[in-house]
Amino acid sequence: MASRHHPELRSAARHLGRRRFLTVTAAAAALAFGTNLPARGAAGSRELDAARIGSDPFTLGVASGDPMPDSVLLWTRLAPAPFEPDGGLPQQYVVVQWELASDDSFSAPVRSGTAIAYPEYHHTLHVDVDGLDPDRVYHYRFRTGTWISETGRTRTAPATTAAAASLSYAAVSCQAYFDGYYTAHRHLSQDDVDVVLHLGDYLYEYAVNSVGGHRAYTDRKLPDLFNREAMTLEDYRLRYALYKSDPDLRAAHAAHPFVVTWDDHETENNYAGAVSENDDPPEEFLLRRAASYRAYWENQPLRAAQLPNGPDARLYRRLQWGTLAQFDVLDTRQYRSDQVYADTKHTGGPLQDDPARTITGAAQESWLIDGWRASQALWNVLAQQVCFSQRKLDLTAAPKMSMDAWDGYRASRRRILDGAKAAGVENLVVMTGDLHAAYAFDIKDDFDDPASRTLGTEFTATSVASGRDGAEKPSTWDTYLKANPHLKFYNGRRGYVRVTLDRQQARADFRTVSAVTTPGAPVTTAASFVTEAGNPGLTPA
Repeated sequence: MASRHHPELRSAARHLGRRRFLTVTAAAAALAFGTNLPARGAAGSRELDAARIGSDPFTLGVASGDPMPDSVLLWTRLAPAPFEPDGGLPQQYVVVQWELASDDSFSAPVRSGTAIAYPEYHHTLHVDVDGLDPDRVYHYRFRTGTWISETGRTRTAPATTAAAASLSYAAVSCQAYFDGYYTAHRHLSQDDVDVVLHLGDYLYEYAVNSVGGHRAYTDRKLPDLFNREAMTLEDYRLRYALYKSDPDLRAAHAAHPFVVTWDDHETENNYAGAVSENDDPPEEFLLRRAASYRAYWENQPLRAAQLPNGPDARLYRRLQWGTLAQFDVLDTRQYRSDQVYADTKHTGGPLQDDPARTITGAAQESWLIDGWRASQALWNVLAQQVCFSQRKLDLTAAPKMSMDAWDGYRASRRRILDGAKAAGVENLVVMTGDLHAAYAFDIKDDFDDPASRTLGTEFTATSVASGRDGAEKPSTWDTYLKANPHLKFYNGRRGYVRVTLDRQQARADFRTVSAVTTPGAPVTTAASFVTEAGNPGLTPA
């Protein structure tokens, strides 16, 4: 496997024997030292005359992310030939101009500047524009040579101490390209939300054939280089190019700022920390993780603080929306203990409750609970990946549960819930992806006692495409609702969830489409629920 990796990564592996990998920390530290790609500008020491770029370099659109009261992150990538490994550009840097304005005609300019797209970063740009006014909508674009990008729309958050009246956000996840069209993203691009939470599985490492899998293209043929599992830095970079070439995803990014976090498929299915799904040697898997994390950062609207160091990246972070909401964005993959019971759907046992096991890692857990203690927000929103609430999968006396979700890490969940109670968190909203279905849960202090205290609400965004068309009532619908009294809604269609917060309540609208294997399906609101501020518990709207 190592022979397929980027030369810098192979070089690191040669100097590290398996005996060096006694702990995850040692492995990460060694690889962080050995796998850094060249310093920015080192290889691209010569400038490319942008006038020589003969076709549109903005083929993958624009994006913005992580809005703060005084700043927002703008992203694009230069790739005249996005399905080629070099993107159609030589190993030279390119100077790009950026513009930010109050209107989409750019007649009221606010800020402008230049940035450099370096080949070491695959000609991606991450422009952190600061000095902005809070709670403002802005428009932005890039230009280089004779080319101008499409216009993006973004916004800043309200001032930290501002008593914001309302906030609307959408949550999306799981967009397997080969399972269908991104129709949900097209509808989301036309929806009136302030920000989008992407909760993981932005791409899948799996092969995509020449007809795009279940998209069943008849008007194009995808290159063979996509028809293999992504393993190397080049593979992951190309896979992002494929996914970001989708016009519906581009439209969603151009319309709204995104707050992103990863789950497993951005690297490998169900990996846990340094443990791969197939139990590859850690020195090989961490090379793969370094490559996937690097490509993720390059292709997302993330700040420099999230830039990976070898196989490590600080993705968990906190954002504020005045005093209305605090967003705590988790990473439940990088620091978790290995799944127990062979990562199967299992009846469970004592390992689920082992306090030594964790889904967040000790540092992230402390960061989260400390942040809740300091929170001045009315609503505390936890943006994370896998199902938080208990989810029994059958009606037997010893029901099976997912060992990859928080059910497999019950001591971790108990510490989080106890931390929320100790911090006085009254309005907890957990946002979840991963499940390829829409769920609405009451979060119970004791999930096995329906009469126990309700501590918060969990909304699970169904997938954008993963699982293909799905069904309004999957075959497990009746079983799951009977087995889990705290489960208030379950729908197996594709789509997204839109949440509106104000000073009185949180309202969730589950937006679904009838099909994704054919393009253009309409969107409907399958159900709506509210939970009142200070009175946790879901009721139909």
